[in-house]
Amino acid sequence: MADGAMTATFLAVIGGASLLAVTARRLHPSDRLPSLEGWALADRSLGPVWTWFLLGGTIFTAYTFTAVPGLAYGNGAPAFFAVPYTVIVCPLAFVLLSRLWTVARRHGYITAADFVRGRYGSPPLALVVALTGILATMPYLALQLLGIRAVLTAGGVYPRGAGGDLVMVALFAGLAVATYRHGLRAPAVISALKAVAVFVSLTAVCWLVLDRLGGPGPVFDGAARRLGGTDTAHSALLLSPAQQPAYATLALGSALALLMYPHVLTAGFAADGPRTLRKVSVALPAWTALLALFGFLGVAALAVGVRAPEGGAEAAVPMLVDRLMPGPLAGLVFAAITVGALVPAAVMSIAAATSFVRNVYVEYVHPTATPKRQVRIAKAVSLTAKVGAVAFVFGLRDQDAINLQLLGGVWILQIFPAVAVGLFTGRLHPRALLAGWAVGMAAGTVLVVREGFSSVVPVGFGGPAVEIYAGLVALLLNLTVAVAATPALERLGVPRGADLTDLPTRLAVRRRPETGANNS
Repeated sequence: MADGAMTATFLAVIGGASLLAVTARRLHPSDRLPSLEGWALADRSLGPVWTWFLLGGTIFTAYTFTAVPGLAYGNGAPAFFAVPYTVIVCPLAFVLLSRLWTVARRHGYITAADFVRGRYGSPPLALVVALTGILATMPYLALQLLGIRAVLTAGGVYPRGAGGDLVMVALFAGLAVATYRHGLRAPAVISALKAVAVFVSLTAVCWLVLDRLGGPGPVFDGAARRLGGTDTAHSALLLSPAQQPAYATLALGSALALLMYPHVLTAGFAADGPRTLRKVSVALPAWTALLALFGFLGVAALAVGVRAPEGGAEAAVPMLVDRLMPGPLAGLVFAAITVGALVPAAVMSIAAATSFVRNVYVEYVHPTATPKRQVRIAKAVSLTAKVGAVAFVFGLRDQDAINLQLLGGVWILQIFPAVAVGLFTGRLHPRALLAGWAVGMAAGTVLVVREGFSSVVPVGFGGPAVEIYAGLVALLLNLTVAVAATPALERLGVPRGADLTDLPTRLAVRRRPETGANNS
């Protein structure tokens, strides 16, 4: 049960987040007329510090901070695939985000589907990219609420019944209003508070855990015994050879998928230039270190003997905090994770709304919509997305949202050929990409559902089956179809749309005459 000090600290941090959201209009104010670019991307005006806050706060969600330690609590080493996965994201972001930003700024693109529309001249391909992004984002948005509820329930801050529902609605209402009025500026401002609160509280918690348990050695030895081993070297805290393919493919596939999510691209597009994005990409590993510490707390929860409810391993770290930490510090941790959910939830709703307006509403419903009308529709759709997420959480089982999010990760990976590959070559035919997308979506969905909504599936290569990430299998099928179908469609004379992006049509290697060095 929450004590007074815990509740007071929690409410103080949440109140501070609400006050910051109100001041969001002061972040790089602009005299321009209302536009979707201004509302959804803060006029592409965020410098390195604000972009680091926003991009890190968007990528590292509250559910990540509960699910990763929960997986470490229940399964040990496999949970830490999230650490190399977020490390792989950094060089990918360095290359892809900066290049995509340059093209988007030059042509006024706001979404990935805008880029695909310009690159391939194919409205159907742009539509499926937009709809895939929206489809993958909605369960991800609902998971932020599940993360909040898991944290608050474990800390005794979430009342049972209608009272708890009102707490959830109240937490989300302030964010919804601020986002409606100020767009991306609201989560950008709150992301600064998220970074400070999470870094400070997590450092304090880890120091206290290590102090009370006698250092990292006793923590890992105690956790090893809880997982049925005699010591760390003979327990599930280390990967077995059979787990290594799943671990590696999960890390790689998740990294490729992450940068395709609309909310990540929206946060990236808000930067003031490609140089800013490259600086931020170099600094993102600081957030990865934070994630590793959360995973360590899952191991510590095992060592301490925390008993999470069956099927609710994500509550392990909140229960550990509630057990070991003094009230004010526990309240700070719970508030930090809660604010940690509000930032990505806001950006996700903005990204989904922007994709709908730009690539569905304007393209197919109202092509002559004025910028002011586009902003008004985007605000309404953003608010509807948040209300829908709340209704989803209250109306369906938690496992339903988790299952859909697992599928969402597989689905969003299927737009990688059109978006990421398209940044470097326009050689693939848009209809071939559309066929590859369809094959990847169908194959990925079948693989995940067939294995009982497991993202890791057994695949045989003429020998014993190896467990690998289903999304990567589907992506390989996707690329195979796209590459094989392109020459066939060209031989048949199937026309392709005009490329408006000024990017090279195919990968080129230039030779510098003064040095003879290759430069691609």
